[in-house]
Amino acid sequence: MRLHDISLNNLKRRKAKAAFLVIGLLIGVTTAVTLITLTRVMEEDMGKKMDQLGANILIVPKSHDLALSFGGLQLSGVSLDVKPLHSEDIKKIQKIKNNENLSIVAPKLIGALALGGKDIFLAGVDFNEELRLKRWWKIAPLTAMVPMEKMAHGPAGDMIMAHAPETAAKSAWQLKDELQENDLLAGATVARLLGLSEGKSLEIRGETFQVRAVLEETGSQDDLLLFADLLEVQKVLGRKGELSLIEVAAFCNTCPIEEMVQQLGETLPGAKVTAIKQAVESRMETVKHFRRFSLGISGIVLFIGSLIVFTTMMASVNERTREIGIFRAIGFRKRHIVQVILLEAFLIGLLAGLLGYAAGVGFSRLTLPFFLQSPGVSIPWDYTMIMLATGLSVLLALLASTYPALRAARMDPTEALRAI
Repeated sequence: MRLHDISLNNLKRRKAKAAFLVIGLLIGVTTAVTLITLTRVMEEDMGKKMDQLGANILIVPKSHDLALSFGGLQLSGVSLDVKPLHSEDIKKIQKIKNNENLSIVAPKLIGALALGGKDIFLAGVDFNEELRLKRWWKIAPLTAMVPMEKMAHGPAGDMIMAHAPETAAKSAWQLKDELQENDLLAGATVARLLGLSEGKSLEIRGETFQVRAVLEETGSQDDLLLFADLLEVQKVLGRKGELSLIEVAAFCNTCPIEEMVQQLGETLPGAKVTAIKQAVESRMETVKHFRRFSLGISGIVLFIGSLIVFTTMMASVNERTREIGIFRAIGFRKRHIVQVILLEAFLIGLLAGLLGYAAGVGFSRLTLPFFLQSPGVSIPWDYTMIMLATGLSVLLALLASTYPALRAARMDPTEALRAI
């Protein structure tokens, strides 16, 4: 009779104990697969959402700033030797070594000009990239804006604006395929200042623009800007090909942000490249917390499963004293006894690993909607995870069974036969 036949027959004869061992490891593997799978899916989804929150690398022209003071009074500084960025720099950025981590490259040209007797800021942008970068932009409900100085005042002195029928606010992202070269997006503050509303025409230095939408207030500098097509603004300001700054959003789930900053600095020696570390570090820290939690819980449950295997195997060895004594009496060597017990552990670990992975994926798919509300997120079969789960289960089963197997092999056959 071969050794594996002995192991299989023993598992068949002790079905209840074998099932108990499989269940002990299966619970651990299932828990680990479920938590790790959910964490990985949540990391990917969170990474995508966080990468939509805005830029994490800022590129501006390099300059030498000189702070001025006179008679103890601090005066405004002076920037010397400022070399503007150019549109050609966009292509250079897209050719860096880690270009696969680049998500959005949003160039801007910002200029000040007088309009209707008021000083305003005009920002030239690539609308597709800008709207991808700022997914939080919302279009204000359709409202007839009036200039600030002409606003009516209510009984309590509150300013009142003339309202047209409101429409539900929608995301500015929906306009990405509709914006034309002469369209404007107006920040909330500048729209009130100039009395702008959707559909209104505006002449800027001989060029006619149309307000396509007024943005809801964001509480940032965007409220003060008029946004127009980059090429049109370069033409209006007489600064062809120039850029004021470039905002870069990188996939930061695993991106080497410091390396990217170095590569961008080497590619654009005349520019100052800065990583917005607070945004990057907060994203990475959140991801690490998820990973630590899942690994910690998985480790605890797997350890408990290993203890179950260990105690059950020890009890099994004690119960099989007579059987082991007979094997030793008929010529089985110590290594044969060890092989029989470890083969049983291997089969139990293999079965628990395969069933545990299947159960883990099933539980992950059932519980995913409770953790994520994002549509289109799915959990595919991962063959690498199958091999890792099965390998880990087998390894734990073998490690937990090693001492019981060695103890059985060291059993004195004469003492074992006395138990008959």
